[in-house]
Amino acid sequence: MTDVQEADGVGAFEALERRIWSGRAAAYAASFARLCAHPVPELLDAGGVRPGSTVLDVGTGTGTAAAAACARGARVVAVDAEPSMLAEASRAAPDAEVRAATLPELPFADGAFDCVVGNFVLNHVGRPEAALAELRRVLRPGGRLALTTWAAPAPPGQSLLGRAFEAAGAVRPADFPPPPAALVAVTDLGALTALLTASGLRSACGRVLSWSHRTTADAWWAGPASGVAFLGELLHHQEPAVQFGIRREFDRLAAEFLDDNGQLALPHAALLVSAQR
Repeated sequence: MTDVQEADGVGAFEALERRIWSGRAAAYAASFARLCAHPVPELLDAGGVRPGSTVLDVGTGTGTAAAAACARGARVVAVDAEPSMLAEASRAAPDAEVRAATLPELPFADGAFDCVVGNFVLNHVGRPEAALAELRRVLRPGGRLALTTWAAPAPPGQSLLGRAFEAAGAVRPADFPPPPAALVAVTDLGALTALLTASGLRSACGRVLSWSHRTTADAWWAGPASGVAFLGELLHHQEPAVQFGIRREFDRLAAEFLDDNGQLALPHAALLVSAQR
């Protein structure tokens, strides 16, 4: 692949990401946000967030990490590229400064923050190396960076929706670009910590977080049904018969995760990494 082709692929991926998340904050808050909130306490611990810290929450989404950092007594700036997310974050974290910004270009001076945290944001950027270099730039010397990303291969509960799409024969539209090859590294613990080191950070370390997300089948289906995330966008590009088939396969596959109370217990895994400037 030439440099031009690679740049075009990254641009197409980032354009798809903007389309996927445009106006979706309320639907995300009502569906997958509770899942993504699970690692936040450990993320803030890994980032060294404490009273008086100056903290950047990058890709804040609905503001869960920003609100938790404010509750610790930190001085928080929260940024996101999506206006609907910024509106949700302003409500969730009224004590934070909430601003629009898009990686890998942040409107802050070198060394502006004691701590930088990002909860499931690196999976959504087309150039993770450039993003990490920018996050390092805005950290003060001795400051800490902490990030979560989704792990691969995903546990069966985490891949439940994707398996339902596959079983129903969902077709990926031709105008959906594949993720850039560089994103493979952010789903592997060794490769991701190596990326942190390559970006000029030191003492990079990480671990796998595993938990079981409890929800109902209808609540879990509501995410893609409301157009949330990649699978939500993919669902709405399918013919009605295929959409029906995906829901049918979802109900069939979900049965293995039902407990005695009719709740789903879905195993998930994420990577938590941190490093110091």
